[in-house]
Amino acid sequence: MALNNPAFNNPAFQDPKAVQTYPGGSQAANLGGQSQFATAQRAGADAAAQAQLEGMYAAPSAGAAETGRMSYEDTIWKTVGLFAILLVTAAVGWVWTMAGVTPTNPAPSILPWMIGALGGFVLAMVVIFTSRKKIRPALIFAYAAFEGLFVGAISAFFEFLWPGIVVQATLATLAVVGVTLALFASGKIRASKRATKVFMIAMVGYLVFSLINIGLMIFNVPLAGGAFGLLSGVEIMGIPLGLIIGVLVVIMAAYSLVLDFDQIQQGVRNGAPRQFGWLGAFGIMVTVVWLYLEILRILAIARGNS
Repeated sequence: MALNNPAFNNPAFQDPKAVQTYPGGSQAANLGGQSQFATAQRAGADAAAQAQLEGMYAAPSAGAAETGRMSYEDTIWKTVGLFAILLVTAAVGWVWTMAGVTPTNPAPSILPWMIGALGGFVLAMVVIFTSRKKIRPALIFAYAAFEGLFVGAISAFFEFLWPGIVVQATLATLAVVGVTLALFASGKIRASKRATKVFMIAMVGYLVFSLINIGLMIFNVPLAGGAFGLLSGVEIMGIPLGLIIGVLVVIMAAYSLVLDFDQIQQGVRNGAPRQFGWLGAFGIMVTVVWLYLEILRILAIARGNS
C-alpha cells in the first residue's frame, strides 16, 4: 500500500518485502541463532501492524451516524416515522368520528377532532419553545399522534359532507410537496431574505384575518354567514374569497416547505447534532398538515359553491 505521507516511510507501513532491505532489517541482522529468531519475530510484528493499518485505511470513513451528526438520510427516516404515526392515529380518528353515524343520528362526532386539535396545538407549542434547551423526541411522537387524530377526524367530517374530497386533497398535497422538493433539489428555488420577509408579513396578515373571521362566525355576523365565514360568504367578481386567499395560502405553505428544506440543508452542512433531525421532521410535518388542510378547505369551498 503506497502512502504519500513521509511519516509512513517506516517499513511497518510499507510492503513486507521492504522490511528485508531496510537498515536493521532481516538482511542486516542475518547473524543466525537467536538474532535471526528475534528478527523473524520483529518482521512478523511489522507485517501484523501493516495489515492492521491497511485494514483501517481500507475501511469506509465514518459517516454522520457514526459521528452523531445530522444527515439527510436520518432526517428522512425520522420524517417517515412521524408520518407513519400520524397515519395510524388518523385511521383511529376517522373510525371514531364515523362510529356514531346512524340513520337516526347522521351527524359525525366532533370529539376526536377537538381532542386532536387541542392536544396537537399544545404539544406543538411545547416542542417549539423548549427545543432550544433540549429536544425531546417523545413529545414530537405525541404531537404526531394527536395531529393524526385531528387530521383523520376532520377528513372524515369533510368526506361525509363532500364524498371523494379527501382523495383529491391528498393527491393535491402530494403534488405540491413533490414539485416543491424537486425544484429545491434542482436548485430552481431557494429561500431568500426578501422572500422570507414577504412571507412573514403575509403570515401575520393571514393570522389576523383568520382571527377576525372566527370572531365574525362566533357572533353570527351576516357577512360571515357561510360555512367558512368570510371565505365562503364573500365573493369577488363571482369568485369566493376563500378560493382567492386559499391559492395564496397554498403558495405560502409551499414556500414554508422551502424554508424547512433550507434549514435541514444548513443543519447538515453545519454538522448539527443528530437529534436536530427530529426538529427537521417536525417542521416538515407541521407544514404538510397545514398545506393539506388548506387544500381541503379550498376544495370544500369550490364544491360547496358549484
